Amino acid sequence: MSVSTDQHSSLSPAAGLRVAVISGSVRKDRMGPTIARWVAAALGPAAAPGPAAAADPAPVDLIDVAQVELPDDSLLYPGGGPKSEVADRIAAADAFVFVTPEYNHSYPASLKRLIDWHYGEWRLKPATIVAYGVHGGYAAIEHLRGVLAELSVVTTRRALGLRVPWTALDDQGRYTPDAELSRGLTASLAELRWWAEVLADARRDRTPPT
Repeated sequence: MSVSTDQHSSLSPAAGLRVAVISGSVRKDRMGPTIARWVAAALGPAAAPGPAAAADPAPVDLIDVAQVELPDDSLLYPGGGPKSEVADRIAAADAFVFVTPEYNHSYPASLKRLIDWHYGEWRLKPATIVAYGVHGGYAAIEHLRGVLAELSVVTTRRALGLRVPWTALDDQGRYTPDAELSRGLTASLAELRWWAEVLADARRDRTPPT
């Protein structure tokens, strides 16, 4: 079924809804933050990373895993552990966009650590995935879907795979893909927004399943 363009003329989150865009790579010279900024620009104004974003979250919060110091894994136990420095920012989000490379037919351990160090913060919220790599990152997308499902995260049907995105940088280092990929991002974010609104209402008005 087609959706009129008027319904999604703006991709900015609806009033009161916040989206966290999570860049999952920690490698040197990584593409993740560049692609995350491209996603954030499509969503609307982004918060500056850091503690201030937790106190007064903007509609879009950029979380760079490389800038997050998590507790030692020996302190982690299922569903809990010490509170991380980004727990409040994740909890404040109503939806997520995971930006991840594909490493060895999956997504990186750095992103898995961030996910595992939080539990209720993810629950009953939607997410979309933007993956990238030599072959487009599709294996990372499918592996990540299964992990998010275990945390009661609803992943959008549409996800985006970016093949060799480092070949689409402008002279200022910004990601500038072709129109087809930009339309794909628009469709994924429109679906994410729909789920964010539906699940925000459900979390407020209905008792969640146990």
